[in-house]
Amino acid sequence: MLKEKISAFIEQIQSIDGVAACALVSRDGIIAGKYFDRELNEPWFGALSATILASAESVGSIIHAKALGPVTIRAEKSSIIIMGAGENFLIAAIISDTADPTKIYAPMLAVAQKIREAM
Repeated sequence: MLKEKISAFIEQIQSIDGVAACALVSRDGIIAGKYFDRELNEPWFGALSATILASAESVGSIIHAKALGPVTIRAEKSSIIIMGAGENFLIAAIISDTADPTKIYAPMLAVAQKIREAM
């Protein structure tokens, strides 16, 4: 049952226009579900995604930010968006170089909310 839920969430994230690859990652960095269009070191991707989001949330807490949005890492040919999806999970998505990351936030937030409610 859990495996099917996770697969459904991955399909929803993957179907967002501009998402080239994605993972549902536990807050401690373990990949629960994934779709990758490239070869990469999956354990490191999960662990670093969790570390990046936790670090951003810690900085937000230090500066008394009430709510922290997605973290975006911009590169020359692609971007990565990492956002919380409840207390236990986060979404990490690799965005294609032709996509506008700002247009991906809203649909990703909708999926993150579904994950938050379901898990």
